[in-house]
Amino acid sequence: MFPVLQITIILSMHKQAIGVFDSGIGGLTILRALRKALPHENFIYFGDTANVPYGGKSKAMVTRLATAVAQFLQTQQVKLIVVACNTASAQALPALSKSLSVPVMGVIAPGAQAAVSATKNHKIAVLGTQGTIESRAYVKAIKKHNKKLRVFQQACPLFVPLAEEGFAHKPAAELIAREYLAPVQKSGADTVILGCTHYPILKEMIARVLGRKISLVDSAETLAQAVKSFLKTHRMTAVAGRRGSLKLYASDDPQKFSRSAQKLLNEKVARATLKKLTL
Repeated sequence: MFPVLQITIILSMHKQAIGVFDSGIGGLTILRALRKALPHENFIYFGDTANVPYGGKSKAMVTRLATAVAQFLQTQQVKLIVVACNTASAQALPALSKSLSVPVMGVIAPGAQAAVSATKNHKIAVLGTQGTIESRAYVKAIKKHNKKLRVFQQACPLFVPLAEEGFAHKPAAELIAREYLAPVQKSGADTVILGCTHYPILKEMIARVLGRKISLVDSAETLAQAVKSFLKTHRMTAVAGRRGSLKLYASDDPQKFSRSAQKLLNEKVARATLKKLTL
């Protein structure tokens, strides 16, 4: 039988929110999957819109920004922090794990595992920001599963601003995509990882350019299941009942961010709160 104090702590943890963050709206694709898989959980999402994109920044700066956001989320008494940003997961996750007192999960490992399971010809391509590609985080994660797999990487830096500005369905986006994806098609990869949380916003267009025979790996659902499993294993899952709450923060232009969130999440959301980072 549990002591009264331990029971109180467990019940309190059940009610605590899950913190999620990204450099902008891309991480909302992760949040959407999390909300679907964990409908009773409370969430706090931080969009660092003042510093988007992270992909072209140095590892040191990405780590500073990610640490500042994560430390803010920690002050909100979250029980888990999900780094819904491939660049931050690739470059800052070790530092976050060391500096925070709450568990931290990133998107790289779940995405790599999903790609390894999906490939039929043992050739995988990774689309990502310059920072994610240079880190070789996906290559390392994939090779941990199977050293014989061939991994091709392609940086697509313009995909993030296209997603942020709502250009996903514009002709210009497809022209840029065809330039980026031509080498991917030549690589012969049958599985392509969307290695940036902004890229699922362009998923329909990317699929059209690459063709139906290519399997696109969006780590959102895989990560959501990993989070669900983690919470269950550590007895941190929210008690079933009402729909979990959602609170949004943005480091710049919260009104614009709120509009994007409502569209991507396909649900009514309260206006985001402006929260400027202190570096």
